[in-house]
Amino acid sequence: MRNIIVLLCLVTYSFSFAQIGTFNSELLQKKILNKTVKLPYLQKTSYYGYITPDSSPDEIKNGKSYYYIYLWVPIALPEIGIRMVSPIPKKMKPSSKDFYSETYTVNSDERKRYFDTWISFEKAENIFSKDQINESISWKQISYNDDSSELPKQPSGNRYNSLLRVISDLNDPLQAISVGLYRIGFTSYKNGEVTGGFVAEIGSTLKIPGVMLVDNLDDLK
Repeated sequence: MRNIIVLLCLVTYSFSFAQIGTFNSELLQKKILNKTVKLPYLQKTSYYGYITPDSSPDEIKNGKSYYYIYLWVPIALPEIGIRMVSPIPKKMKPSSKDFYSETYTVNSDERKRYFDTWISFEKAENIFSKDQINESISWKQISYNDDSSELPKQPSGNRYNSLLRVISDLNDPLQAISVGLYRIGFTSYKNGEVTGGFVAEIGSTLKIPGVMLVDNLDDLK
């Protein structure tokens, strides 16, 4: 009976997020009927955004326009997942627990523009409290992803949406998901083609108290 209940929960979760599929963890697993099943992250938080054609990027690196979403992690996490889908599926809208940009508010009904997503997950060096957040932060890239076969196709028919999972490595301070400041960087595979709507999702194996996803460090502080 317990196995049946778990299966029903997974089916319900899958139906709820059928627009982009369930967001399963690498570490959270359960054996059901002699088969190992990956379970969804215990917490999932979404950020809805829209990059307008005339928007100014947060940074230009190697000829590409980069934008950032910031996250403060107040507890050590065994694993974190990040995925980004563009365009935003038609029936997806922010819930009361999600976050969104001002440009999304203005362009929430415009679902045609999209871009070939590329995402990275970076950690701020030597930032252990919000009081230490300043303008001169050094960032260390932990992981990145370009294309994922787990996510739905874009209107072009290509699977150019992005997903990555990071498992904390306590033996490496720069790979450990410890208390601190993080950011999700995103751009497009091609130069100068970051335009359109997107939804970015953070999944974690533990619930993050007071989780916030913001595009401005002042809002985070």
